[in-house]
Amino acid sequence: MVLPKHLGIACPPTLEKMQIPLSEEDYSLKETSPHLGNGSNERLGTKYDLVEQMLFLYVRVVKAKGLPSKGNNGGSSHFVEAKVGNLSGLTRHPGSEWNQVFTFSKDRNLPSVLEVKVRSKDLSKDEPVGLVVFDLNEIPERVPPDSPLAPQWYNLEDWRGNKVQGEVMLAVWIGTQADEAFPEAWHCDAGSISDEGMANLRSKVYVSPKLWYVRVNVIEAQELHFTDKTRFPEVFVKVVMGIQGLRTRISKNQSVNHMWNEDLILVAAEPFEEQVVISVEAKVGPNRDEVMGKVAISLHNVERRLDGTTLNSKWYNLEMKETNISSRIHLRICLDGGYHVLDESTNHSSDLRPTAKQLWGPSIGVLELGVLGAQGLLPMKTKDGRGTTDAYSVAKYGQKWIRSRTVVDCLAPRWNEQYTWEVYEPCTVLTVGVFDNCHLQGGEKAAAVRDNVIGKIRIRLSTLESDRVYIHSYPLLILSNGGLKKMGEIQLALRFSCLSMLSMLQTYLQPLLPKMHYIHPLSVSQIELLRYHAMQIVSIRLGRSEPPLRREVVEFMLDVGSHMWSMRRSKVNFFRIVSALSGLVASIKWFNRICNWKSPLMTVMIHLLLVILVVFPELILPTFFLNLFFIGIWRYRWKPRHPPFMDTKLSLADAVSLDELGEEFDPFPTAQQTNVLKMRYDRLRSVAGRVQIVAGDLAAQGERMQALLSWRDPRATTLFLIFCFLVAVVLYVTPMRVVALATGFYILRHPSLRQEPPSVFFNFFRRLPAQTDRLL
Repeated sequence: MVLPKHLGIACPPTLEKMQIPLSEEDYSLKETSPHLGNGSNERLGTKYDLVEQMLFLYVRVVKAKGLPSKGNNGGSSHFVEAKVGNLSGLTRHPGSEWNQVFTFSKDRNLPSVLEVKVRSKDLSKDEPVGLVVFDLNEIPERVPPDSPLAPQWYNLEDWRGNKVQGEVMLAVWIGTQADEAFPEAWHCDAGSISDEGMANLRSKVYVSPKLWYVRVNVIEAQELHFTDKTRFPEVFVKVVMGIQGLRTRISKNQSVNHMWNEDLILVAAEPFEEQVVISVEAKVGPNRDEVMGKVAISLHNVERRLDGTTLNSKWYNLEMKETNISSRIHLRICLDGGYHVLDESTNHSSDLRPTAKQLWGPSIGVLELGVLGAQGLLPMKTKDGRGTTDAYSVAKYGQKWIRSRTVVDCLAPRWNEQYTWEVYEPCTVLTVGVFDNCHLQGGEKAAAVRDNVIGKIRIRLSTLESDRVYIHSYPLLILSNGGLKKMGEIQLALRFSCLSMLSMLQTYLQPLLPKMHYIHPLSVSQIELLRYHAMQIVSIRLGRSEPPLRREVVEFMLDVGSHMWSMRRSKVNFFRIVSALSGLVASIKWFNRICNWKSPLMTVMIHLLLVILVVFPELILPTFFLNLFFIGIWRYRWKPRHPPFMDTKLSLADAVSLDELGEEFDPFPTAQQTNVLKMRYDRLRSVAGRVQIVAGDLAAQGERMQALLSWRDPRATTLFLIFCFLVAVVLYVTPMRVVALATGFYILRHPSLRQEPPSVFFNFFRRLPAQTDRLL
């Protein structure tokens, strides 16, 4: 099948953008073989066997005593500085108790001496109050699950080794990233970071809020009071909760009682912080509504429903401006826990469990992810006249989000952090993204700054073999209005462990979504609107964590803009349809070659096969499924050996025009000038016209099928009925095997016995009437 390169889209030559040339960069997946775990210590491998071991020097500064007092009140106010070579860390606040852990990476070829200095509050003084010196070669090693090293008191000395006043409690050891102190430690290779920004360096685990569907069934309202007594206005009910707002249809009942019996569904998150405000309003003029009464309902008092049972309804008194009027509204409101609240695209969701935990099934496996590192990252900002990147990674699966620590000022960061998730459904997707941290300096302007996006990948768990470790380097690709760009590569180690193969296979026979989605299904428009609200709620809640998982990160991971139309996505979906139908097209072409005797030997074999199947019809289905079995076995040798990754060819990202990219990334509403919008509108009309023609042709074929018995064309219907009668008579008096054999021989007849195309049946069908002649 020959397809147009751009689906026949024509652009004015003055506005046509040049196509992006194919890049020479390698966008493919690369298999790597790092040294995972710790070959010399098996205990580390039991927990951190999917990452490379990284050694750190840990210094825990607990407290001090006996320091020389300063000030009139005799209090002690000091800092403690841990220093190795040119790397140092300072306690956050002055005092005598700190309980703070500093780390120094051993990969930096540290000197052999660690100095722990107690300094006065006036840091400008060069001379410390006292110090403790450690030889790094004598520092003990500690590997979990060993208990933490007990801190001990050390006497302070001066530079000459003489004892001075005061003691400091310390614990110093050599450990790895598996140490319990690692997540909260202050990394001294980021010494230029402010105290406020230091909190944004640490690795954290976040949990999405538990989301519920709130179903408000608005039944009726009674004894409504109207300001204008001369007429009955148009009345509707509005339901508002936070940023969400829905309304019923308009009731025009000519009385003080109105009925709707309409369901409105919103999204709520635990803990419930907002009330559902239900107001009865009337349209009293153009763009002018009057609130006739309202009621606020706390979700803490709302009944929870786990199935499709009908709950009892309640009457609520409406708060009115005039207190002497008693109006009320009849509602049925509940929290629907039998649904899964989608906050991701349904095509690559990571969780499909219902909201209510009572409805969860047992887990079927465990997903382990080792975030090893990245390489070849592009500079995302400028620091001291040079390009740099402060990179961190984020992974999301189910309700659990993980954020790695930020590696400061490095284009090839090494994280080597390992995380685990429980798996309840194999047909789910893990999403991993990489970002540039722009919140390390703190300050008042930090809230307006956005972290830079570097790239992301998605991996479907069902494509992974059980208990196999996948170690690959994935390209990080970004498509912007400037074209496709490779931002670097991220190296991951994956293992999907199956707890029970029988339970895993059983999930393939069960409904993908909870039963409520099939008992009381939601419309497509409802699902999209609720998904948008769910994403907003998740983004707000995670942004309130400390450190926050910022809005731009959450929206990028959840693909907020995936529903927006773009020319590129339309082309991608078209070519996907063509690719999916390519097997059917190839089969039809092969059968036409057989029918036209292009390969006489094959045609004779098909005749023999036809005779066998007609004489022994019980062999038809077994033969069909046996062929499918052998085809599947034959194709096993070509099965994918690697997990899926972002495909630039499939996405048409390497062949899309710059103008189409500009249209795809144009904000909504648009910010473009009139001439550009005119060009894009004309192009959209061209594409829509072709889609319209195809849709019309499909509709016409269906209408012609209906016209066979509708008597719209009496002569055509008469001929078809005569044909049906004759066929019925022949089938009654002729054995079915003879009919099947005659039909097969007729289809496979030699070209010399065929008439010139088109066939009689095609000619008759094309003459049947459709509804196109009735269209305006």
